[in-house]
Amino acid sequence: MRRTLGVTALACAGLLAATACSGSDSGGSSDGPVTVTVMTWESAETNAAIKKALEGFKDDNITVQLLDTPSGQYGDKLASLTQAKQLPDLFWCGNDTEQQYTSQGLLVDWSERIKNGEGDFTADKFVPSAMDNWKTADGQMGGLPSLMNTYGVWYNADAFTAAGLPLPKAGWTWDDMYAAAAKLANKNGAKYGLVADQLTGGDGPFTMSMYSVSAGGAPFTDDVNHPTKAEADDKYKEGVEKLVAAIKNGSVAPPGYDAANVQSLFAAGKVPMTFGGQWLAAGFQTDKPKIKYGFAPFPQVQTPTTLYDSVGICTPQYTKNEDATFKVLEYINTKVWDAVLPASPVAPPAYTPAQASYFDALTKAQQSTVVDTVKADLAAEKTVGVRFTTQWAQQVGDLTTANYQPILSGKKPVSELQTYIDKINDLIKQGS
Repeated sequence: MRRTLGVTALACAGLLAATACSGSDSGGSSDGPVTVTVMTWESAETNAAIKKALEGFKDDNITVQLLDTPSGQYGDKLASLTQAKQLPDLFWCGNDTEQQYTSQGLLVDWSERIKNGEGDFTADKFVPSAMDNWKTADGQMGGLPSLMNTYGVWYNADAFTAAGLPLPKAGWTWDDMYAAAAKLANKNGAKYGLVADQLTGGDGPFTMSMYSVSAGGAPFTDDVNHPTKAEADDKYKEGVEKLVAAIKNGSVAPPGYDAANVQSLFAAGKVPMTFGGQWLAAGFQTDKPKIKYGFAPFPQVQTPTTLYDSVGICTPQYTKNEDATFKVLEYINTKVWDAVLPASPVAPPAYTPAQASYFDALTKAQQSTVVDTVKADLAAEKTVGVRFTTQWAQQVGDLTTANYQPILSGKKPVSELQTYIDKINDLIKQGS
């Protein structure tokens, strides 16, 4: 659930009035009826399912209002509502937004409430890596993670079988992947054996961190939220060298390759392997690719290591009634996904008791490799972050384009990694 869509209000007389109608002008709690507004970035179909599921919320003093979200720029809408101090009581947010807004004092801190919660809605019922990554440096949580993004390698099983290659599975190595990519390149209309923007694009340095950590080396950065350093040790360099070689021999698509249509090309059998998230399963389930496909965990060196990422739900400090808002937040995490995910199994909930409906839906749809890989990712011994969540993260992206990607393309030597790392460490010092 990574798409971002815009939002308009349905009630009161326009967007600002609708949020005011929810009483979003003062913090704490109050007596009497209250309306809790919810804003998502989901598609119209998913929102319809969420709205129907929210009808099951029963509290005589609380009305839940899902704001309409037609297509548009969710980020721009969020920014304008933030500036106007008219954010809905509950709004979908990324980890980076939660970190930045919390540090600026814009969000309600749920850390103590979820730590000392009643019943089963407590911190220990959430995926640990997601909860850790949603905490600021001083332990605040301006929201709660709601859905996990797990990642791996989507592969064309038909192409592997035709080439006499074993199908990718948990425990396969980076060398296995590159060897398969070399054998699958330039066959059946596929130019490259592996097209992976996540490996060669802006987030590539973090993806390669998996190689280093799995091999017993250091991660690319010690913390994506509150980094104190970036580094490229010998194991990291080893991983980069193997990737550079695979790009040079034509097995892997180079940086800058137009990956916009990779999903459709994969479905048509023109891309044998691609990196991606579990959310593609829902689309494949609907569109039914012409090929037999599967989803495997990332390759390993030694220790199982994967990327972690999660999206969540945040609350502005000026929500009128924190108790009412938290009740709705709990209902979304514990009940709504049970109703929504069976029809569109896009992601496993961060709240672990709610994951059964997600996995059941995938099993029913005969997506067994997706079930196995998502479970393996959630249980991986080591995890590394997907990207920096800091306010200067875009500057890292610029440095990656100018300094890291030319190394992968062979335009700069691997020894230039240290120059790239030094520039990122300068940003970290300036940012702190």
